[in-house]
Amino acid sequence: MNFKGIIIEESLKNNSIFKELIIIKTTSESVTKSHKTPWLNKWTIHQVEIPEENSDYFFDKLSKSLDNSHEWYIEVENNKFNVLIFHDRIIKKRIFKNKTFSLVSLGKLKKKAKIIPDLSI
Repeated sequence: MNFKGIIIEESLKNNSIFKELIIIKTTSESVTKSHKTPWLNKWTIHQVEIPEENSDYFFDKLSKSLDNSHEWYIEVENNKFNVLIFHDRIIKKRIFKNKTFSLVSLGKLKKKAKIIPDLSI
């Protein structure tokens, strides 16, 4: 099953990846104090779909594209995984019916990952 999530265009240093993603919907909104991004005037919000078979490629590319001068992240999920994408860091949580365990990958996806219990409630 494909991953779905939201990407704020202004969070990316390079937005050419949108040419490769499935964009379901795009909206724009003016920035307010609650957005906590006073350096921006607006957010361009893309609801996207990422093909599961190429997801590692897209996660890595998005991670490298995120603006690292601010604390941006992207969250996507499907029926098996919830994924948080930060600049040069990806956290992939496996979703089980009654429990969630985190598969943590620091840096590139190709590095060895370890499984730790997700203690958040």
